[in-house]
Amino acid sequence: MLKFLRCIALLLPVLLANLVTLPASAQTYPNRTVKLIVPFGAGGPADVYARVLAQHLSEETKQSFVVEDRPGAGSIIGTDAVAKSTPDGYTLLVMSNTHTTNESLLPNKPFQLMRDFVPVATINYSDLLMVVHPKVEAKTVKEFIDLAKKDAGKLNYASSGPGTPYHMAGELFKAMSKTDIVHVPHKASGDARNSTLAGTVQMMFDAVTVMSELAKGGQVRALATTGLKRNPLTPDLPTVAETVPGYEATIWIGVMAPKGTPKEVVTFLNGSINKVINLPAVKEAWLKQGAIPLVKSPAEFDAYLRKDIEKWAEAVKVSGVKVQ
Repeated sequence: MLKFLRCIALLLPVLLANLVTLPASAQTYPNRTVKLIVPFGAGGPADVYARVLAQHLSEETKQSFVVEDRPGAGSIIGTDAVAKSTPDGYTLLVMSNTHTTNESLLPNKPFQLMRDFVPVATINYSDLLMVVHPKVEAKTVKEFIDLAKKDAGKLNYASSGPGTPYHMAGELFKAMSKTDIVHVPHKASGDARNSTLAGTVQMMFDAVTVMSELAKGGQVRALATTGLKRNPLTPDLPTVAETVPGYEATIWIGVMAPKGTPKEVVTFLNGSINKVINLPAVKEAWLKQGAIPLVKSPAEFDAYLRKDIEKWAEAVKVSGVKVQ
């Protein structure tokens, strides 16, 4: 008995030290610069939102968060770099629904989203606006669907290219509304917009902030937004889902970390990000860009990702779209 008590006495300081040092090690994060890798071009939505996030995270954590743009190969280059980085919380991926769509569009890429990353937090989402040229004889989504069914294959819609959110929004609309509308791909959003304004293309999905101004000027007719709820920038405009139940095609932004990142680091980041995106200054800055804060726990984000991957996989399958 005495020998047993001596063993306990010897082990007790070690056990207590471990109990103290484990939480302490978690509390030291972050103790150096954290990089937010944006795998898209500078000046794009993800880059703009990431810079606002980095600024306020730096203030919140008293540590430097910096944005590093690594575009190329449809987001593959920057994303793969994060997947191969040390899973310590100091290299994070700023990603979007482009990544969930790419799971089906680019099956041979060097990483898999749910295999090589862990969800950290969602940041925000932006609705799209469904618009038609003023000469199109449809003032509502229902009227457009009726027209498309009456003249199957004669109506078309523009996008900034195969596999883009604007293209996939159109393919999802076709599938869920059971209409035959021809996709007309363009090299950029501006080109697609110009074709719609000229009337050579009848319909398109585009950013709310841009197209709502054109609609006010009578250059296009706004039919609906693409979120499940009405957009605060266009509260009098219905959603597509009010006519096509369940339809949702938003552009959302989130943060992921390499697989193996400590759970306590993920929890810390999630709490910090959720606090920051609810700051009035952040909400105001993002709303001007048409973005609305999106708060989710890591577990909720995980479920959200899996559902989004499944949804776009079905849209890709039905449309038969392929990206070279």
